[in-house]
Amino acid sequence: MAHDGQAVPTNESLVVLPDLLALTAAAVAPAEALLARALDVVRAQVTADGRVSARLIEENQTAAHGLAWLATYVESLRQMQGWAARLQSEGDFNEVEQLLLQIAFGEYLSQISGGIPMSQGEILRMQDIGLTPDDQRVLMDPAISALCHGGNTQAARMRLVVLMQEQSANITVGASGLDDELEMIREQFRRYALEKVEPFAHDWHLKDELIPMQVIEELAEMGVFGLTIPEEYGGLGLSKASMCVVSEELSRGYIGVGSLGTRSEIAAELILAGGTEAQKQKWLPQLASAETLPTAVFTEPNTGSDLGALRTRAVKDGDDYRITGNKTWITHASRTHVMTLLARTDPTTTDYRGLSMFLAEKTPGDDANPFPTEGMTGGEIEVLGYRGMKEYELGFDNFHVKGENLLGGAEGKGFKQLMETFESARIQTAARAIGVAQSALDVSMQYAEDRKQFGKSLIAFPRVAGKLAMMAVELMVARQLTYFSAREKDAGRRCDLEAGMAKLLGARVAWAAADNGLQIHGGNGFALEYKISRILCDARILNIFEGAAEIQAQVIARRLLG
Repeated sequence: MAHDGQAVPTNESLVVLPDLLALTAAAVAPAEALLARALDVVRAQVTADGRVSARLIEENQTAAHGLAWLATYVESLRQMQGWAARLQSEGDFNEVEQLLLQIAFGEYLSQISGGIPMSQGEILRMQDIGLTPDDQRVLMDPAISALCHGGNTQAARMRLVVLMQEQSANITVGASGLDDELEMIREQFRRYALEKVEPFAHDWHLKDELIPMQVIEELAEMGVFGLTIPEEYGGLGLSKASMCVVSEELSRGYIGVGSLGTRSEIAAELILAGGTEAQKQKWLPQLASAETLPTAVFTEPNTGSDLGALRTRAVKDGDDYRITGNKTWITHASRTHVMTLLARTDPTTTDYRGLSMFLAEKTPGDDANPFPTEGMTGGEIEVLGYRGMKEYELGFDNFHVKGENLLGGAEGKGFKQLMETFESARIQTAARAIGVAQSALDVSMQYAEDRKQFGKSLIAFPRVAGKLAMMAVELMVARQLTYFSAREKDAGRRCDLEAGMAKLLGARVAWAAADNGLQIHGGNGFALEYKISRILCDARILNIFEGAAEIQAQVIARRLLG
């Protein structure tokens, strides 16, 4: 078959490696062995007096963060192998899925051997971790050699793009591996995004407008804000996997809409894990119905990721509290009703141990008066992207909070309570990243098909097609890593490691997809009128919020090293 002058292989035996699943299965064990060796080597570098040292991890940051990236790649290969094996057992492991698996293994194994991009200017090589040539000989396994040599070839990428064109009516490239119920949820929210979000998102972005309340009301009716809240508290009681699918498809329409539920997710997690029964009964039904819109108020101007250094203070005033201090990068702060607010209740402390969490009520504002509540002021932070809810700096001066709104009814638990939300927040952020990456693929594929140069469509050129193919491949890798972390969460297992890996990789995948998508658009991609310019701006924030990539790698490394 040929598309627009594009000569491509039609016999899949030319591009899909023989005994592919056996090859990929055989390649996983050597990669795991390399990771095990890397773990021993890095642990030796960062251990003092028999214990892992925070100081030594910082001094050996490249090695530690490199270990985190290597572990993320190995887990990605495991999850892609598990996905493929499940599809094969169900009779759904077809040519598209085979090519996705083959290219993913070929590329990620080659990167492990030659260099993993931690960011655009930071290529992690195994010697940076401290591995010797002898340590790396495990990668000379015949299965790895075959996949590195024949997995991610131009022929395979070109063939995948032809199949992508033929299956353009499909929601995603390749079978997701999710059950029918979750795919029905995906279809429902994809239809909504196509009708009510995607046609208007670029205008909201260019005008820097808040997402219309009508959208919030419609999402509330669809259950978005109570998706994972238990039914006994007014929610739908669905899985974290369903949250992933909903976040993914709404973010595919516009990250601002896909992120509307994030604050409700964080607030609900805080209350479910750390709230009193009275607080659960009061707040969770209001959050689920969107009668109450929450915002998360944690970050301060001089603390960033160092939450233990927060200075905003909460002082007892009878049974209640008065809060004074400054917060920054507060999303959707104006028109919300309650703030999950982290403040220091013990002035004698200088770390996380003196922090408490509050459900601080406020009056929603409007354009004329965004912060009408006494004791509270705020100003908008103008941003490149992620604009639909706006970002704010906030100031508190003797701001009143009811004593009954101290989360859990006890002081000093705020940091621990916040930590308990990070798994869900990072899973949801990984899903948002997938949605943004999918959006980049959607608009770039369409542009590459429509745009003619030198007598044929852009998609006929191998390097353009290759960019599109790699978007689809890495999307599937990030999906499987994210869905795995969601399954772990749903099973009640600790999954901060898996959620961190999903967020770390997903954010990089979104940025790469957006950047390559803009490159496909050429000069037009730099024009504000083209959607890819917005998608690029939206993608950039994903590597920063909910844990910057460097912080995320640090957290993963510390967890791996124990």
